Amino acid sequence: MTHSAQIRRAALALSLLLAILSTRQANAQAMPTATAPGLLIAVGGGGASMFQSGYGRNNIVGLNTYVDMNIGPIGVEGEARFLHYHTSEDVTETNYLIGPRYTLFRTRPLRPYVKFLVGQGQIAFPFHYAEGKYFAYAPGAGLEYSIHERCIVRVIDFEYQNWPQFTYGGLQPYGISAGISIRLNSIPRYPDGRRYAAR
Repeated sequence: MTHSAQIRRAALALSLLLAILSTRQANAQAMPTATAPGLLIAVGGGGASMFQSGYGRNNIVGLNTYVDMNIGPIGVEGEARFLHYHTSEDVTETNYLIGPRYTLFRTRPLRPYVKFLVGQGQIAFPFHYAEGKYFAYAPGAGLEYSIHERCIVRVIDFEYQNWPQFTYGGLQPYGISAGISIRLNSIPRYPDGRRYAAR
């Protein structure tokens, strides 16, 4: 099975999982919303990514880092991705993106989310004969698993990027990522010690 086929299969599996979880949540009792939980900040690093580059059908892998800031289900995500490995002809891509993110629902410890990021995509063309920087936007979705109040595993994150101003026509890299983030601030709690419904 090719890398691109694996990526498509993983994206399909993620979509099915989100649909199943959404159906399950629809029948569950809503969580109380007595008081807003305040700002929660998490930083992820050392994550892995595998993308179909969109240029020459190259499948490349690399590292990613990200920051999430959330108030309840609404948040902002910023990410940097460095796709510099397992590449043919030295083609590499780098992304710097930021944008809104929305947590669909919270069924502890799982949290599915959707996002829409914008920013810059960079590409090094074959054998580094040239480099280009382009505006990029990327709808995406993912699933996180909270293993501790401060430690969150990004099980899978799927992005479909679009670089509409690419030199040779639009470029559409897409792929999956995973990682681990650490929450920098503690979860706010009620006076009796119970925690708010967090993120």
